[in-house]
Amino acid sequence: MMNNNNSRLAPLSEEPTNEEDQQNRANSSKKPHSWKNWLKAHFPLLLFHKKSDLKILLSVLACPLFPVSLHPKLPVNQVFLFIHVSSSAQYIIQHFTAATGCRKLEGTVKNIFTTGKVSMSMVDELGGSPSLSAGANGGDAQKGCFVMWQMVPNKWLIELVVSGQKVVAGSDGNVAWRHTPWLDSHAAKGSVRPLRRALQGLDPMTISAIFSQAQYMGEKCISGIDCFVLKLSAEQADLSDRSDSTAEMIKHVIFGYFSQRSGLLVYLEDSYLTRIQSPGTYPTYWETTIATKIEDYRTVESVMIAHGGHSSVMITRFGDNLKSGLSITRMEESWSIDDFAFNVEGLSLDCFIPPKEVQKDYLEESLDWRSALHH
Repeated sequence: MMNNNNSRLAPLSEEPTNEEDQQNRANSSKKPHSWKNWLKAHFPLLLFHKKSDLKILLSVLACPLFPVSLHPKLPVNQVFLFIHVSSSAQYIIQHFTAATGCRKLEGTVKNIFTTGKVSMSMVDELGGSPSLSAGANGGDAQKGCFVMWQMVPNKWLIELVVSGQKVVAGSDGNVAWRHTPWLDSHAAKGSVRPLRRALQGLDPMTISAIFSQAQYMGEKCISGIDCFVLKLSAEQADLSDRSDSTAEMIKHVIFGYFSQRSGLLVYLEDSYLTRIQSPGTYPTYWETTIATKIEDYRTVESVMIAHGGHSSVMITRFGDNLKSGLSITRMEESWSIDDFAFNVEGLSLDCFIPPKEVQKDYLEESLDWRSALHH
C-alpha cells in the first residue's frame, strides 16, 4: 500500500499556536510543527496584537480536552455499581453523586444540550518575574457564546463564537478534531477524551465515572471552601501519543476539589508540562495551568448543574537559554449557562460525524496500522 503521510492532516496540538504561520507551512509541506512555529513567532510580541490575542485565547480556552479518558472498563452506566477507588475517594464520589442527584439519571440520559456565554481576556506577559500581580495589566474582554451537544460520554460537539471568530470541535468517539477560521479541520493527538468544559459541573455522571479512578490527596481550603482533593494523571502511553519530534508531553495532571460541606465539585485545576527542542537548539519548557472555579449550581430535572464559573490560565516558559528569564502569560475566562437540557429530541449519531478531511485522515491511519500489524 502506498504511504500517504504527505497528504495527511497534521494532528491538532492543544497548546497555544501561531496558527496563521502554521497554515502557511501546511500549504507548502502538509506537515506543520505547531510548537516550532509558535517559538519562531516570538510569543512576547504577539501579546500586543489584538488579532493574535484572540487566536491565542481561542487556542487555549475555547475547547481544551480533559487530561484523561473515561476508563474503558468503567462505563458511565456502571459507575454507581462498581467503583475501584480507595475508601476515602469512594466516600467523596458517593457524596458527590448524592449531592448532585445524578444517580437518578442512571440509564436514562441519552444526550445533553447546553448553551452559554463566555468572556475572555489576555493579561500582558511578565518577563523575568514569577509574580503575576506585579505589572500585570488586564486586556480587553472578548465576549461570545457557545452551544454544546453531548452523547455520554465520548461523543460531543461544541461551537463557540467570540468577537466574530468561530471555533468548532467535536468527537465521534473514535477521533477528536477542531476547526478554526484560520486553520482547517485537524485531528487531535492522543486518545479521545471528554471535553473539559463539560466536566466543569455540567456532566455530573461523567465526573463521577472519571474521578472514580482518582487518587485521594487529602484536604485543602480553596476560596474559603474546605475541600477533599482527588488527583488524576495522564498515562505515559497517552502522553507519548500526544508528543511529536519537536514537543514532548512530560506530564498532564488534574486535581478535582470537592466541597466537604456540599459534596459538589467546586474547583478544577489541570497542568501540563511540555519539553520543546528543535534540532541544534537548547530545550525550552512550557507549563500551562488552567484553574477553574465552578459555582452557581442549580437544579435541572432534579439534578444539580453548575451554571457559572471562572477560569484562569497561566503559561510559564523557562529554560537555560532564555535571556529574559522566566516568562509568564496569563489569560482568563468567565462563563455562564443560559440553557441546559437532557435528552433533546432529534440529536443522533449523525450529528457527531467528523469533517471529511478528518474522516480521511483517520481512515488512512487505521489502514496503515492494520497493514503494519499484518506484516
